[in-house]
Amino acid sequence: MSARIVLARGKEAPQFRRHPWVFANAVEHLNGRARPGDTVLVETHDGRVLGRAAWSPDSQIRARMWTFDADETIDDAFFRRRVTTAVARRAALPALAGQDGVRLVHGEADGLPGLVVDRYGDVLVMALNAAGVEKWREALLAALLRATGAAHVYERSDSDVRRLEGLEPRVGPLHGAPPASSVIREHGVRIAVDLVEGHKTGFYLDQRDNRRLTRDLAPGRRVLNCFCYTGGFTLQALAGGAREVLSVDSSGPALAAAQASLALNPALDATRARWRDADVFELLRELKSTDERFDLIILDPPKFAPSSAHAERAGRAYRDINRLGLQLLAPGGLLMTYSCSGGVSAERFRSFVAAAASDAGVDAVTLQHLQAGPDHPVALAAPEGEYLKGLLLMRN
Repeated sequence: MSARIVLARGKEAPQFRRHPWVFANAVEHLNGRARPGDTVLVETHDGRVLGRAAWSPDSQIRARMWTFDADETIDDAFFRRRVTTAVARRAALPALAGQDGVRLVHGEADGLPGLVVDRYGDVLVMALNAAGVEKWREALLAALLRATGAAHVYERSDSDVRRLEGLEPRVGPLHGAPPASSVIREHGVRIAVDLVEGHKTGFYLDQRDNRRLTRDLAPGRRVLNCFCYTGGFTLQALAGGAREVLSVDSSGPALAAAQASLALNPALDATRARWRDADVFELLRELKSTDERFDLIILDPPKFAPSSAHAERAGRAYRDINRLGLQLLAPGGLLMTYSCSGGVSAERFRSFVAAAASDAGVDAVTLQHLQAGPDHPVALAAPEGEYLKGLLLMRN
């Protein structure tokens, strides 16, 4: 008989709204015994069964809901259905046609909390970031192979989230003989992806559509790409006909990888690309002191706020960097500014950027709200999944 977690009185509302996370402070007690990753029934204090979840005793997210149908069995067939559905959803999206880099499974939004699967050409990269998916790793791998026919699968279960689950990092081949890197084609541009050492699963697929927008905006413009990492925005700006692109990052290896990807695209004019290994905040101040001006600036910083508890501190960083970016924009120039911090809502991020414009003494208008591509869906019941948010601004 399955163990049961009983929710404290008044703590059931998120699950009534079909939110997939049960936090530690919502659990009154556990009836029975359960090991990490075991399936448990979730019920209210008065005995109403809400569904089945994966138990995670070491995490502040104490359980992740598999299903809100108490009669649904959690077995190999369950995971085959969920994985098959997730892969089919991507295949049906016209925006993803012809793209070598696609997210095939996006955690909670695909009913598989804690699981991320990205496809880079003929290689799948799989990240198991919660106790539940860790327990079902073999079933999930089998389901992925069945749904995709992939020749190679590599594991990148090495995120900080996994450590919060009490799980050790795991990295290495899961199926076939995956190469250490893969070259993908994104909107016609070739990009080398480091599957072993690259950030996340190797690349930031969530920005794919925003990189295409950069390409559309770039013709004839002088572009500044901050926190450029391996140069995805840079390559698309060059492909779009940018007059010049200055790309800045504090990682020498990332800049070297960006230049290697540029070399894979002989049709792009490499003489229009400049690279700076520098602290972005310091370089922006240096550029401001010399009265530099740019027509298009991209600010895509790392995560400043891993949780809402860090939001105010992150806000100071967002205000600082956006103030400097807006001051470096020529009149009529465009700013693409992003936050990938799950602890900062879209509205709060907008307020930080608005404050930055006030600090800079600059008038600007919002042309577009930016987000991740359609292969990174967000569950309506779990808006926390909308971690990437951005704004396209024009300086008046």
